[in-house]
Amino acid sequence: MALNSEKQAAARLRELLERIASAAGVRATVSVEVREDGLHGYYAGDDVAVLIGHHGQTIDAIQHLAFRIVARVEGERMPVVVDAGGYRERRAATLRATADQAAQAAISEGRAVELEAMSALERKVIHEHLKGRGDVETYSEGQEPARRLVVAPVVA
Repeated sequence: MALNSEKQAAARLRELLERIASAAGVRATVSVEVREDGLHGYYAGDDVAVLIGHHGQTIDAIQHLAFRIVARVEGERMPVVVDAGGYRERRAATLRATADQAAQAAISEGRAVELEAMSALERKVIHEHLKGRGDVETYSEGQEPARRLVVAPVVA
């Protein structure tokens, strides 16, 4: 992808994120980076919890909008990640810990462990975290928005 097109997409993302924060009445600093894996937009400030929302629903919606509106570069869509106050990494750490606990329970109890309903992005974190283990498998069940991830022991 052309560097100029990426810079334009980054400028569009910055403008969109600033407009969303302003419309929500949130004072936040917006920064945007073009990385090899796509565009990354960040909100920083004391009020960013409003932009995160309950269980990250608001920040997920902002990210989805940003992807749909901003990320077209040379006819292709670039991946877009939007974060606020480091929420995504904190949530990913919590999800990885939950995954480890579920895997341990599945192995020790010899049964599948169903986790709480979560977004596709959150399920992906757990799938990726556990995929290297040979003793458990993961799969999703149910329909959105109540789709759940299941961690099950691998039966030899």
